[in-house]
Amino acid sequence: MLLSNHSGHALEAGVDEVGRGCLAGPVVAAAVILPFNYTHAFLNDSKTLSKKQRELMRLDIEKDAVAWAVGAASPAEIDEANILNATYMAMHRALEKLGQEPAYLLVDGNRFKPYRQVPHSCMVKGDGRYLSIAAASVLAKTYRDDLMCRLAAAHPHYGWEQNAGYPTRRHRDGIARYGATTHHRQSFTLLPKQDVL
Repeated sequence: MLLSNHSGHALEAGVDEVGRGCLAGPVVAAAVILPFNYTHAFLNDSKTLSKKQRELMRLDIEKDAVAWAVGAASPAEIDEANILNATYMAMHRALEKLGQEPAYLLVDGNRFKPYRQVPHSCMVKGDGRYLSIAAASVLAKTYRDDLMCRLAAAHPHYGWEQNAGYPTRRHRDGIARYGATTHHRQSFTLLPKQDVL
């Protein structure tokens, strides 16, 4: 059973990101403030849900949340700032778009760059512990997956509609054969180093 609140503040926002380990596409973050003492029978970490379940959860979250927003940092920003700083950038952008100033932040993971003067706690595996972080994980995942499907239509050689930009065999085969796109992260190792005899 996931917990509904950590700080006791009614306006507690859960924050999570998706796409840090991808070779292509942005890193996407979401911030969600759920009603105090919110409950949901099926809401959980997005990684434990099927695509269909995530889509259903997304509709519930958008309907039930006090406030929610999604932010992103582009591949170019990832290359320039590094993936950790770009992740903070995406999280801060989501928080800026919330339309409601949170009183407290619950952030998935073990590190965070403070946002304004809002107190926060980092929660390792928080998306499996707190509903607000689980909700943020679902929104970040579904919004990013939708984006990667749209990009896949214009760049059909990489299988993004299935791998969402992660380093699968099909994705790497596409890079080897057709090269990188403007959506690839040039600072990442796009292809494994070849052994030199």
